[in-house]
Amino acid sequence: MLNENVKNLLKNGMWDLATCANNQPNVIPVAFKDVTEDGKLLVGDVFLETTLDNIRANGGKIAISVYDAENLEGYQIKGTAEYITEGAIVDTFKAMVEKMFNGAATAKGALVITPDKVIITTPGADNKKVL
Repeated sequence: MLNENVKNLLKNGMWDLATCANNQPNVIPVAFKDVTEDGKLLVGDVFLETTLDNIRANGGKIAISVYDAENLEGYQIKGTAEYITEGAIVDTFKAMVEKMFNGAATAKGALVITPDKVIITTPGADNKKVL
């Protein structure tokens, strides 16, 4: 589902996560993120309180916008998130966060997102095309 262009942008671009519950949308930028070999998206939980509440309330539904602000290449990824609190993924995010914040903060868990749909958001003829 994630072609090489999408994976490359996910590894190098900015992500915004969007969730909604009780008719209240929520969107946040994320700094602690990764893409697995099998195409799952990972997000470290440092300050995801509202996002997690929304995911619990809406059956895990989430959308990610990833983009390159210089060339306007972008994608929207819709999927389902699962929250985990232990294991190698969480340990990796804990180490990243603790290093960045010099021990003043840590990751409490991680979202593992399974993409369901990828939509091109790059301006042009392919805009809104589903990959």
